[in-house]
Amino acid sequence: MDALRPVRRTLLRDRAYEAIRDAIVAGEIEPGAVVRDAELAERLGLSRAPVREAFSRLVDEGLMESKPQSYTRVTPVVAGDVRDAAAVVGAMHELVTRIGVPRLFAADVEAMRAANERFATAVGAGDVDAALRADDELHDVLVRAAGNRAAAATIIRYTPLIRRLERRRFGDGTACRSTGLHERLIGACANGDTDGAVGVTAEIWRGLADMDATADEEAH
Repeated sequence: MDALRPVRRTLLRDRAYEAIRDAIVAGEIEPGAVVRDAELAERLGLSRAPVREAFSRLVDEGLMESKPQSYTRVTPVVAGDVRDAAAVVGAMHELVTRIGVPRLFAADVEAMRAANERFATAVGAGDVDAALRADDELHDVLVRAAGNRAAAATIIRYTPLIRRLERRRFGDGTACRSTGLHERLIGACANGDTDGAVGVTAEIWRGLADMDATADEEAH
């Protein structure tokens, strides 16, 4: 039984990390908000130790900033950070698309189509959470097909920085444009057109990297 204890600790740390990260991305914990480990531990029903570990990871990933013996707070949405993250995540998506397209099966393409239908439905309903979840599901098909663990880990690490801004821009026409780009991506994948799929992927992420005007406003 002793061998199971580290696993439980890791699960609690991950649970705390995911819950706090998702609250930051969703805006439930706003940019600039000071966070306290004791308060969040109580809200999550956890001890302070896994919450502190989550804080450390979130600071490392740029969603929080900390001044020793002073405060830990949520970082503002900064244009440069969003551009940097979008450039890195976009490059990783281009990589997994290039590797993944030749490995796709018909069922994979159908999974992408189904995800895009869910995305379009969510956009029409104004459901930002469902839309972003469907967007992740669509692109994750290529991530899984590529099987590049380093690329997948990089995407997971830096996507939340971009999602914070995407949530604020939801409904300005960007999401509707994404549906069409998704359709082009899926078409290229269905035809085995690797170069075409990579080109569309690059176009998708260039658009996200350009989402800086709103970020500049929110950073001030």
